[in-house]
Amino acid sequence: MKVIDLFAGAGGLSEGFKRQGFNIVSHVEMDKSACLTLKTREAYFYLKEQGKIDTYKKYITGEISRDELYGYIPDDILKRVINESISDETIEDIFKLIGNEEIDIIIGGPPCQAYSLVGRSRDPNRMKNDPRNYLYRQYIKFIIKYKPKLFIFENVTGILSAQEGKIFENIKDEMKKVGYNLDYRILDASDFGVLQSRKRVILIGWKVDINFSYPDFGEVELKGTINDLFHDLPSIQSGDSIEVGKYLNTSNEILTEMKIRSKEWDILTQHTARKNNDRDLKIYKYCVEIWNKERRRVRYDELPKDWITHNNLESFLDRFKVVDGSGLSHTMVAHISKDGHHYIHPDINQNRSLTVREAARIQSFPDDYYFETCRTDAFRQIGNAVPPLMAEKIAIKVLEEIKKQRI
Repeated sequence: MKVIDLFAGAGGLSEGFKRQGFNIVSHVEMDKSACLTLKTREAYFYLKEQGKIDTYKKYITGEISRDELYGYIPDDILKRVINESISDETIEDIFKLIGNEEIDIIIGGPPCQAYSLVGRSRDPNRMKNDPRNYLYRQYIKFIIKYKPKLFIFENVTGILSAQEGKIFENIKDEMKKVGYNLDYRILDASDFGVLQSRKRVILIGWKVDINFSYPDFGEVELKGTINDLFHDLPSIQSGDSIEVGKYLNTSNEILTEMKIRSKEWDILTQHTARKNNDRDLKIYKYCVEIWNKERRRVRYDELPKDWITHNNLESFLDRFKVVDGSGLSHTMVAHISKDGHHYIHPDINQNRSLTVREAARIQSFPDDYYFETCRTDAFRQIGNAVPPLMAEKIAIKVLEEIKKQRI
């Protein structure tokens, strides 16, 4: 079945659907670095299918350039990635690039900043004037153009309350007007086996003349912890970087089951930690000590006074947050690209924030996934992504329903 991924980001949704045999004919994304990540992933899949995975390995180990890597890939595959902002001015050109193929499913969700609770709390107008509130209308234009059998619309839970709930009601009304039945749930990534508490709205629409029901996704029993997720990664310190290196030891059951590290994959990449200043490192160590002793996270106004540099002691008091090594991670968000204070490594001996590879694992990206083009870009893409493991299990259930109803 042919799929378009809109507002594709680094490709978390695409990854999950591709694993289940769906044909992603186009990824549309405005961010240049994310588009390069998508192209590099397309290169990975093509070379793997051709039995030439060593060429991909040469790229991520620096033996060949990105241009050389892409030189091995047919143009029609690389052209699946459309680096364009979706707007009234660009949408017809995007349609031309995609072509007039019959599309079965559209997936994706508009940028969530205008809907997020944090974004609204930081904006004096509570994001009411933000044009991103209405990007869903561009999504609907793709539905009108391609008339897919189904679409899957993903966003943060804050979309339900944005503008006192009016935005979400408008989204549903406009989707129904173009001929689709709808249903939605708030789903948590941890119920799909992801070692992260991450709640998202997953809305599914289907043509009114199709017999389809919102799948029962159920819950899986979580077996692992963050410590299991990190068990084969070498210990590093603040500012250290293993761009290409070796694992500390063999994989484990958790990494294998989550499809993060396969038996044949032997190259560790992007295990890169940002450099933290001395004050932040003192705070990190203090926060981990309290977490280990009391199993609680330190509020910003509880820190020693000479460590406090912000005047605001009324809000955002969870500025520093330790990742729970013996359980799940809290929600990974794109702010990790700006600083790592919200993602302090649980091992006090490492005393740093998370690396790119650790953040990617928390989001369930496999270790053979390479994020372009720098550490900041990688963190942003990871924080914004749909976890591939969650996406795959959504794809599995959607496919089961499609087969059952013979759609």
